[in-house]
Amino acid sequence: MSAMTDEEQLDSVKSFFKKYGSAMVTGVLIALIAFFGWEYWQKKTLAENQNQTAKIQQLMDEARAANGDAKVTAALVSSADKIVKDNPDSVQAIQAQIIMAKLAYDKNDYALAERELKKVENSKIKDAGLLQVVKIKLADAQLAQKKFDDALKTLSAVNDPAFQASADEMKGDIYVAKNDTENAKKSYQAAWNAVVERKQERQILQIKLESVGVLVEDPDLERPILATQVDES
Repeated sequence: MSAMTDEEQLDSVKSFFKKYGSAMVTGVLIALIAFFGWEYWQKKTLAENQNQTAKIQQLMDEARAANGDAKVTAALVSSADKIVKDNPDSVQAIQAQIIMAKLAYDKNDYALAERELKKVENSKIKDAGLLQVVKIKLADAQLAQKKFDDALKTLSAVNDPAFQASADEMKGDIYVAKNDTENAKKSYQAAWNAVVERKQERQILQIKLESVGVLVEDPDLERPILATQVDES
């Protein structure tokens, strides 16, 4: 079998995101698309600007090797800020700040992650999907700091149908944290309706709905049968 060309690989990734995008940015998998899905955006812009993409690759490699070293991290911040300053409305600028936010998350420094993401949340790039990822991850950082109203305001800017279910699920999480059960139910239900229609993974969302007193049937989803042993002695 011949190796896939760059264009074929990109089409494959785009197809994957189209099919599974909303599910991937729910719950635990939000971090996966926001912080490790950068390779999609790298591939997308490779032909446009190989030099800038190489800088992002280097930044990612150095970030992986940082291991909490303060001096290395400071150098990374400087490099990321320069990328943003040189071209604030570029995919690379957003990639750079996503990488820096990832470093902050690794240290549970959600305030720093919020600051890094805010640097590019209003970027004017013509890539709505990437900006939606930034908004969702920014709201996640705000939720982690119990900035509930700020997080809800951030999520109000998520209007791409591909990411709406993820935003609604996070809104439900926020309302649960605020002890607002009724709005949590509405938000989780909205997310549920969307993922059921798209036949996407939703077991975690179903558990969240049940936690606020909403029982939903999901005949399309296969679940493992938990067998129990009967003591016949």
